[in-house]
Amino acid sequence: MQTDLSQTLGIEHAVFGFTPFPAVAAAISRAGGFGVLGAVRYTDPDELTRDLDWIEAHVDGRPYGLDVVMPAKKVEGVTEADVEAMIPEGHRQFVRDTLAKHGVPELAEGEAAGWRITGWMEQVARSQLDVAFDYPIRLLANALGSPPADVIARAHDQDVLVAALAGSARHARKHRDAGIDIVVAQGYEAGGHTGEIASMVLTPEVVEAVAPMPVLAAGGIGSGQQVAAALTLGAQGVWLGSLWLTTTEADLHSPALTRKLLAAGSGDTVRSRALTGKPARQLRTEWTDAWDDPAGPGPLPMPLQGLLVAEAVSRIQKHEVDPLLGTPVGQIVGRMNSERSVQAVFDDLTRGFEQAVDRVNRIAGRSGQS
Repeated sequence: MQTDLSQTLGIEHAVFGFTPFPAVAAAISRAGGFGVLGAVRYTDPDELTRDLDWIEAHVDGRPYGLDVVMPAKKVEGVTEADVEAMIPEGHRQFVRDTLAKHGVPELAEGEAAGWRITGWMEQVARSQLDVAFDYPIRLLANALGSPPADVIARAHDQDVLVAALAGSARHARKHRDAGIDIVVAQGYEAGGHTGEIASMVLTPEVVEAVAPMPVLAAGGIGSGQQVAAALTLGAQGVWLGSLWLTTTEADLHSPALTRKLLAAGSGDTVRSRALTGKPARQLRTEWTDAWDDPAGPGPLPMPLQGLLVAEAVSRIQKHEVDPLLGTPVGQIVGRMNSERSVQAVFDDLTRGFEQAVDRVNRIAGRSGQS
């Protein structure tokens, strides 16, 4: 699974793996892919330093990268408290009522919510970059589009490639014009924030829009055959996220959530604004149903929704309240039906890729004889 981009980065397979877990990121790189650590949860720079130190010690000298969440435009003088004050009391009561209906226990006294929207604020992302640029990262990816111009320049000064996610050809052109190096074309099937165009349509559109810039295909990819299809459509690699959630190296801290992921089919996800305020694909649960119900107040815009539900999500996850328990995940969850090591996932990807290439070669051979 070699492409020009994989050769530039010195990796064996053109498989880029996004994950919030350091052990998974390191294992992806050791297996010949390119591990990308999601940084959004690191509001404390010391914690990011600790985990990048760990990756350095366990990646066997292989390349890896970092994914941040950073708006291209800066908003001055707005604090988390300012944003909190904008949340209507009716929405807060809706959260309390929904949790009470399902008997969700409170957090322990003094225990903070494990997930906060602060990781999406620019000053937090910049503190993450101050740490990351002290390490030999080879790629900086931004989940909110092109990062600010000074960040792109700083990355290029340190020989770090910059990638940005796009859900349309129009978005991709904006990234190209902003000076980024790689576009991640993320289709409707993907987990987390997505647009409305499916991967089979989106990938070739983006490839054509930004050629010869390298494009990574994302969304609905979880087999070697699908990797082969993405490369056939013109991508120079694939960007996989959901697939790693049920690997043995992942640390979900929730056996109940792992069981739900293993049991879910490809139709058991929903694109909902319940988590962050923007459409994000996730497991469908009674929590997403409540927020999508026309009888309810409906989700708030980003970042209000994320702040509103942060503590509730932490309570649901800590106490593993099954009807409400979910996570961002793509439609590929239907293939995630067993716990496997990262290396076993790569073994399956390479086998499937070889089978697909052989099949196409046979078809091409027969076509040439007719």
